[in-house]
Amino acid sequence: MGELQVPADAMWGAQTQRAVQNFPISGRPMPRAFIRAVALIKAAAARANASLGLLEKPLAESIVAAAGEVADGRHDAQFPIDVFQTGSGTSTNMNANEVLSRLASQRLGSAVHANDAVNMSQSSNDVIPTAIHVSAALLWRESLLPSLQHLARALAAKEKEIGALVKTGRTHLMDAMPVTFGQELAAWRTQVEKGIERITAVEPRLLQLAQGGTAVGTGINAHPDFSARFCAELSGATGLAFKPNVSLFEGIATQDTAVEMSGQLRTLAVSLMKIANDLRWMNSGPLAGLGEIALPALQPGSSIMPGKVNPVIPEATAMVAAEVMGNDLTITVAGQSGNFQLNVMLPLIGYKLIESLRLLANVTPVLADKAIAGFTVNEARLKDALERNPILVTALNPVIGYEKGAAIAKKAYAEGKPILEVAAKNTDLPLAELKSLLDPTELTRGGIKGGTSGGG
Repeated sequence: MGELQVPADAMWGAQTQRAVQNFPISGRPMPRAFIRAVALIKAAAARANASLGLLEKPLAESIVAAAGEVADGRHDAQFPIDVFQTGSGTSTNMNANEVLSRLASQRLGSAVHANDAVNMSQSSNDVIPTAIHVSAALLWRESLLPSLQHLARALAAKEKEIGALVKTGRTHLMDAMPVTFGQELAAWRTQVEKGIERITAVEPRLLQLAQGGTAVGTGINAHPDFSARFCAELSGATGLAFKPNVSLFEGIATQDTAVEMSGQLRTLAVSLMKIANDLRWMNSGPLAGLGEIALPALQPGSSIMPGKVNPVIPEATAMVAAEVMGNDLTITVAGQSGNFQLNVMLPLIGYKLIESLRLLANVTPVLADKAIAGFTVNEARLKDALERNPILVTALNPVIGYEKGAAIAKKAYAEGKPILEVAAKNTDLPLAELKSLLDPTELTRGGIKGGTSGGG
């Protein structure tokens, strides 16, 4: 394709330079986590090729050492290619090959060929799908999983701290039967724990790699044992149990596992949006809203209204959730671009999946430490709302019947009086029995509180 000028201080070569010039689109290079994964792949491939007698040991060691530097982030500036590039990610694969070739050559003292040595037994078509799986698996295990476990522990600790306090339950945002804070927090914790279970369930497929399929899945130019050797080397380097995909053709032609993983991240985002919005509602006011809790005051909430404090952490969490939901739609559309033997939106899938994992891993500890752990409860507000909640009359249904209970509730609403007071005036039940039947704490335990009366 003719001569090409490459910056004098660049470690890359002509193929990378062409991509830099061809794709001045977003200004967003592939994420650090992705480049790390590609470097780990190159190192594992060099070790596997050496063990199979295809690559001389000194040459392999120079590639491994160079890849280690890249994986550690020492040469991030050498990976400038835009996310929006060739759909196979060939430009990023060759960027890695060229940079590693230069570094390995400097170390070895002789030329290390980008294609013949660094890319031996590989194709962009299996390297990039493998990098999507490897980067996602590492981010899950190293970042998001610990963050979610931390959030679950914070919720459990808050349950223990305030779990016995009773509050008004709400359905349709309207007053409903009482619940305890422990019951409400346990529901949030269970959402997080089920999120962990859902994402963990994807792991067996995420740990299956396309590497060894080379161009179309047949493994052309790769040793028959390369795929297994490669996975063993990569597993040893990362501590994760990678293995060859049960179908290398499927691993290259589709991104179904990435779509599945993104879908589980979207579900987690939905859970976090629910938790964030519950916190915002409970914190609302503090005078004209629910005012059940007070989130930690972290910063001024207005440039014009003195003293205003906003629920900034739940708001940030909700925005992350929205971003992850949007990323999932992008990944879903991109996953459909598996035409015949190759998906051709691989860089975009990798970018969006990494972004979702990274954002969720970063926001969940913030939610745990700066919102969940520190909020306080307005017990006086809870008590007042409970006493004035006409829906407590539900507990009298088995004793006085639904119709009479509805009339009492309507009267309590109209007069703005506590349900106990109205019920005492409009039933023949002793006050002591009414107090027992309408005890909010007892009502959080469910069950039937009195005997049936035939609706009298």
